[in-house]
Amino acid sequence: MAKQNDGTTTKALAVVDGYTTLPALSREVQEEMQGLALTFDRVRIPAGGGLTFEVPGEDEDEPESVKEIVGVIVDHHAARSYWRESFSGQGRPPDCSSVDGITGTAIEESGLEWAGSTNACDRCPMNQWGSDERGRGKACKELHRIYILRDGEPFPMLLTIPPTSLKNLSGYIAKRILAQGLRSYQVVTRIGLRRAQNAGGIAYSQAVFSAVGRLSSEASERMAAYARAIQQVTRSLPPTADDYAAGEQERETEEVL
Repeated sequence: MAKQNDGTTTKALAVVDGYTTLPALSREVQEEMQGLALTFDRVRIPAGGGLTFEVPGEDEDEPESVKEIVGVIVDHHAARSYWRESFSGQGRPPDCSSVDGITGTAIEESGLEWAGSTNACDRCPMNQWGSDERGRGKACKELHRIYILRDGEPFPMLLTIPPTSLKNLSGYIAKRILAQGLRSYQVVTRIGLRRAQNAGGIAYSQAVFSAVGRLSSEASERMAAYARAIQQVTRSLPPTADDYAAGEQERETEEVL
């Protein structure tokens, strides 16, 4: 049993099989990808309270519908994006974005005061409640990227979750992983969906997290090296319109936060 700060205990995670082979993200991969951009398959949280994910299949025009995603979270981090004009979904880059949720960088064409330089997100007026065009939410959208590696796959999938799922993620990481002296890349995680409803009666989908088990010592060592290597790529990718689209439901559910 693992002791919690509040005096309660949680059952220790059992060791699970799998992840016996991992690609070596080493100099060979860097050489092969030189001049090329490494991208990740995206998984989206459905709109309207849907309870299935759309996972890319062999045919990119025919995604597969699954109720849950099971794998190892090899990286997760905050991200932010801001468009001066209302988001149109047409793929144009944000006027200002942050890959860590701490420091934002505005493009030269944005017309923002800090265009071409950086700005502290916590002091930015676009990150204050009531700054969006409706006066209810934040003009700059806070998101969280999760990179989850399924057993047998060479690279992780990217799931961007909106603020309405952040509490679930925070509780899972704190209580089910850190409280047991583990890191996210040492645990096999199950991500599912549940339907929620805001104060206005609008249904939306929340991501929910549970632990399947922990990796063996040997698999944990290999996964730690894999996570360190993949984070050199994941932490360099700026937010895009795809990230915002993944959290577009926030426009209708912000009052639940």
